[in-house]
Amino acid sequence: MSALTRCLVEEAAAIAASASRLDPQQVETALQQLESCRARRAKLVVTGVGKSGIVARKIAATFSSIGLTAVFLNPVDALHGDLGIVAADDVALLLSNSGETEELLAILPHLIRRGTHRIALVGRVASSLARGCDVVLDASVDREVCPLNLAPTASTAVAMAIGDALAAVWMERAGISPVDFAINHPAGSLGRRLTLTVADLMVPAHELTPLAPDAPLPVVIAQLTQGSPKRGSLGATWVHHAGEPARLAGLITDGDLRRALQRHGTAEWDRVTAAAMATRDPITVTPEVLAAKALELMEHNPRQAISVLPVVHPEHACQLVGLLRLHDLVQAGFSTAHNP
Repeated sequence: MSALTRCLVEEAAAIAASASRLDPQQVETALQQLESCRARRAKLVVTGVGKSGIVARKIAATFSSIGLTAVFLNPVDALHGDLGIVAADDVALLLSNSGETEELLAILPHLIRRGTHRIALVGRVASSLARGCDVVLDASVDREVCPLNLAPTASTAVAMAIGDALAAVWMERAGISPVDFAINHPAGSLGRRLTLTVADLMVPAHELTPLAPDAPLPVVIAQLTQGSPKRGSLGATWVHHAGEPARLAGLITDGDLRRALQRHGTAEWDRVTAAAMATRDPITVTPEVLAAKALELMEHNPRQAISVLPVVHPEHACQLVGLLRLHDLVQAGFSTAHNP
């Protein structure tokens, strides 16, 4: 076994051992406080110094990302005004391996005076910090992985693991869904898949100029070339019903144009109209559909892969409200690999 592997095994063993040290009742009380924190629309305030402070920042970031408002509070800054962020209904999670960190002990009386709920995550349950808190979570280790048994290694790994475990159980109890998670991760691939809709990415109908059913070939070509005044050529245009400008009668793509020219000899081109070359029953989608689902529909269409979807009103299926292009989906970060 290499030295690196040995260190990893020792840290893993320290985390496993911490599970047996934790008092189930203390853990349950901590979870109940976190649950009631959300119910009260209060926040979790996580604090620590040094390496414990770094772990505290990560725990706060994790809880914020899953839906519980959480902030990291630097205990030194807290004594110089930042304590004002802490309210009586909040829950404070205080991290200290020794349980005797001076900066945390200095703010403890002020938290008690405010009536803030206090959870100690400490390496020594018989410590001053533990005695000043409502709940004590045992994060002790037999020794650090550091060869000198000095640098915070196993102790920080255990504290981080307990923080992660609290977050995971809180998520389960709170019923956090993938959609809830995605709301706080809009820039990630999951966020895009679960939050962006067709309406967010489509070219709206007011930017499109429809074609009359009897529009001749030169007009169709000009419209496909010019496209939208704001976006230029879209690779598609649409045909409205005679006398009903908002009603979709068909879709014309660049491919439809080529196929129409193949079907009709050059002698007939001057008689080909928009209605004759349009796809009269195109696959459509409504604005509220998730963009990822629309991409799946485009790529797995039983007829053939398509690059443009007409977007229609959810209650009036023939009323066009926009066009969704594969190009816009790809630009927004969607691809077959990201599609569920």
